[in-house]
Amino acid sequence: MLIKRIFNSACIAPEAGVPLKAASRFLGRVLMMVAALAFVPAVAADGPAQLRSFVSNVTSATGDFTQQTTGGQAQSRPEQTGRFSFQRPGKFRWHVLKPYEQLIVSNGDNVLQYDPDLAQVTERSVDQSIGASPAAILFGSGSLEDTFDVKALPQDDGLEWLRATPRGSDAGFAHVDIGFRNELPARLLLLDAFGQTTRIELSNIQANPQLQASEFEFTAPDDVDVVRMQ
Repeated sequence: MLIKRIFNSACIAPEAGVPLKAASRFLGRVLMMVAALAFVPAVAADGPAQLRSFVSNVTSATGDFTQQTTGGQAQSRPEQTGRFSFQRPGKFRWHVLKPYEQLIVSNGDNVLQYDPDLAQVTERSVDQSIGASPAAILFGSGSLEDTFDVKALPQDDGLEWLRATPRGSDAGFAHVDIGFRNELPARLLLLDAFGQTTRIELSNIQANPQLQASEFEFTAPDDVDVVRMQ
C-alpha cells in the first residue's frame, strides 16, 4: 500500500505543475527503490509458526535423511542414510538403506518395524508407537499442544528452531529440537532419556506429491518372525 501511494503521487506530478523531466526522474527513483525492496529478505517466521504452517499445508512429502546418534552408549554407532515419505494422518515410511537395512512403515493403524538382519517384524498400534514421539510432530495432524510443550528457540545456522517437550513422562525422550527452513523441517536433534542425542538431517523434500497406498503397506516375508506387541 505504501509503494502504491508513492507510485500514484509520482504519476500525478505533471498535473501539479512539476516539469515532466523532474517527474520522470522522481518516478525512476521510486522504481529503483521498489526494485531494491524486492531483494530485501522477508523476516522469517519463528520455529513454532513454521511448524504450524508445515502441519497445515503439507499433507504428504518424500525426501532423504541422514541420522546419527552420539553420546551415552552410542559413541561408535555409524551414520545411517535412507529415504522417507509420509501422508497425514499417521502414514509414514522410514527406510534406512545404509549401512544396514531397516524399515519402519505405518499405514495409519499399525506400525511395522522390519529388521532383515534379525529376520523379525515387530508390529504395534499407531497409538502405542507415535502418540508422543517425534513422528507425531512431523507426520500427525492433531493438536501438538495437547501432547507437547512447544516453544521458540533462537535462530541458528540459518534455521528457525523450536523445542518440543513431551507433557507425559513415558515418551522415552527428553525433548526434540526442530530446525525449519522455508516452512520445511531441515534438522532434528533428539535428546533421549539415556543422554544420547540423535541428529537427523532432512533433504530433497518434495511437498504434497501423489503417493500410492502401497507406499505405506508392508507384507512380512515368509521366513521372518512377526511379533505383535499388545
